[in-house]
Amino acid sequence: MVGTKKDTTEEKILKAAQDVFVQKGMDGARMQEIADKAGINKALLHYYFWTKERLFHAIFKKVLSKIAPDMMGMVRSDLAIAGKIGDFIDKYIDLMMENPFLPSFMLKEINRDPGFLASIIKNTGVDYPQIAGMFQKEMDEGRIRKMSPHDLFVDILSLCIYPIAAKPLLSAILFGNDIKAYSDFISKRKETVKSFVLNSILI
Repeated sequence: MVGTKKDTTEEKILKAAQDVFVQKGMDGARMQEIADKAGINKALLHYYFWTKERLFHAIFKKVLSKIAPDMMGMVRSDLAIAGKIGDFIDKYIDLMMENPFLPSFMLKEINRDPGFLASIIKNTGVDYPQIAGMFQKEMDEGRIRKMSPHDLFVDILSLCIYPIAAKPLLSAILFGNDIKAYSDFISKRKETVKSFVLNSILI
């Protein structure tokens, strides 16, 4: 029972901290505000996480661990390159829609401390040289056209992330803040992105 209570309290803290960090970023967040949101006192918060930095690190690792498996799964998959990229786009857009706070959260921290963000991404298991190597191998073997692996990687991520990161703007301009119309657009966008990327690279 003690272990269950500890796990429950920690989960409440992480959920509250995620909400505060997403809204205010690392610099603007306050431990007292996180404790209040979690429904605990500040002393108990400090018992679980000694400093704001430790808590932020825990949140970031939790958030980024959602991304890492899909990226490296694309590399390890036995599918042909079209299937790998298509499967990744489907999963990645679904992930962004399930966690719409992710793009803005990461943009805040990219501007605050890119070195810190890069180190945590590497620690979650994302191995960019392997991803670039996969693209380069496909180019060398004549299955996709030659281009910078960096460009291809950034193009795929940008096409997936931007419509979710820009949701308030796109929803207002394109759909008059109609939530269902925006959701339908994102669902169809998976096929649009796959078609756009694959038609531009496949030989």
